[in-house]
Amino acid sequence: MSVLPDHLLRYQKFIGFMLKYWNSDLFANTASKVMDGDSDETQSTYDQSPEELVEDLKNMGPTYIKMGQLLSTRPDLLPEAYLKALATLQDDVPAIPYEEVHQIVEEEIGTRISKAFESFDEKPLASASIGQVHKATLRSGQPVAVKIQRPGIKKQFLSDLDTLKELAEMAVKHSVTAQKYAFDDVLVELRRILLHELDYHREAQNLISLGENLKEFKDLIVPQPILDYSSGKVLTMEYIEGRKITSISPLKQIEVDYSPLVDQLVNAYLQQVINDGFVHADPHPGNIQFTKDDKIALIDLGMVARFSPAIKQYILELLLAISKNNGEETARVLLSMSEIKEDANLKYFKKTISDIIMDSEHSRAKDLQTGRLLIQLNRLAADNGIHIPVEVNILGKILLNMDQIIAVLDPDFDLRDAIKRHSHKIMRDKMYEELKPENFFSSVLASKKFIEYLPDRLNTISKNLSENEFEIKINAFDEKRVTDGFQKVANRITLGLIIAAMIIGASMLMQVPSDFTILGYPGLAMIFFLLAAIGGIILSYIIVFRDDNLNNKD
Repeated sequence: MSVLPDHLLRYQKFIGFMLKYWNSDLFANTASKVMDGDSDETQSTYDQSPEELVEDLKNMGPTYIKMGQLLSTRPDLLPEAYLKALATLQDDVPAIPYEEVHQIVEEEIGTRISKAFESFDEKPLASASIGQVHKATLRSGQPVAVKIQRPGIKKQFLSDLDTLKELAEMAVKHSVTAQKYAFDDVLVELRRILLHELDYHREAQNLISLGENLKEFKDLIVPQPILDYSSGKVLTMEYIEGRKITSISPLKQIEVDYSPLVDQLVNAYLQQVINDGFVHADPHPGNIQFTKDDKIALIDLGMVARFSPAIKQYILELLLAISKNNGEETARVLLSMSEIKEDANLKYFKKTISDIIMDSEHSRAKDLQTGRLLIQLNRLAADNGIHIPVEVNILGKILLNMDQIIAVLDPDFDLRDAIKRHSHKIMRDKMYEELKPENFFSSVLASKKFIEYLPDRLNTISKNLSENEFEIKINAFDEKRVTDGFQKVANRITLGLIIAAMIIGASMLMQVPSDFTILGYPGLAMIFFLLAAIGGIILSYIIVFRDDNLNNKD
């Protein structure tokens, strides 16, 4: 790893942070407590306070603020007080001066603000690590929200990510923990997510796609972009007047039954995950707004996840297994979709999963169990040599945020029952979809190709059978090599016994007087002794040098 002068400050910041927290019991103790189901944090004290952790991340810059945002959804790593403190990183960052905002907007949209907008508020509605949002009004009178990217943020992100990449590669080489949790792969994924968030063209398309996918849900709103006044660094979209969904007063919760709205929200996210494969991946309470007319707005589509058809099928099976409290089926699905190392402890993994599923059988939304459960399973898999696809962890973080939202709107809502009901409906709809003519004909074409090639393949098989040339190749151990090894060992033992017998015989002959002598000793005894010594030296040479060379070649 090359350390250049312009990198020294960045290395110093990160290494200083790691030295402070790496040996702290903050992360290690919390992870073990979560796995053991211990949620009592009142007796636990740590060297660093929640406020201190937040300030350290702020001082390190926007990249680390983004890491803090990700950590705020990881209850398997941090206590509740630290999660709440990290959540403030989503809103609590210095604002961009309006003079810079004015200049960026005019440069990006190619016209003066006074010409494009009837009004443009100087005070931002919100300020985040990547950009900030201002309320404005178009010349048509339509209220809009304008998101402006922080100047120089992309260069800073790339610089910090390059530093983290180099340090992560070094950590993976020298740390078992870094290897187990694949820190280098995590940073590759973080880099991809951040670069996507920095592209407002992509976010505009995400808003359009999600709005189209959720158009059937009448109580869910996705603000649409105003493409004429958007660019790669400025995003103008419909203005949604609302507030954080978690800010609803207790009195309002009592007066209004939010169960139908919660059910619709859960259904919408299940459709995104299982059916569409295109998911709003950052539904924390700040990105889920509650409108005046009791509707829910999904905003900030910078972070989305895409699931392949194969992963969607696995996730459907996984959610159904969890909703039915079937620990064995949950373990089977997870193992089917995962990479399993040779030393994986499958028996312990299956047993522990069954215990976790049964322990959380009667949980409700207020217990915040569903998302936490998936994150626990992910950590359990890593500890037992099983690499679960990253999509499962993304789903866990989505459900964790959903748990927090649902706990406010309807604390007694049964999320697992809702998952089971809506998953079955989505599964039925998918089956009907596959029976449509266009999908049916694709299956017919695939069957046609199979039938076309089938006669030739059967002829080839029958010909090889009749000519005694049919072969089945099986990947197994090399039997000849094993038997050769046993024979070599037997030969060595036999030769060793012969040499030992010659030495013992020579010793006995030394006591027998003889006219034939060598160096004053009985000659026959000396000959046997010399032959035994030569044989022993040759055998030792073969064992020490030749066998070692063969092992190195293997």
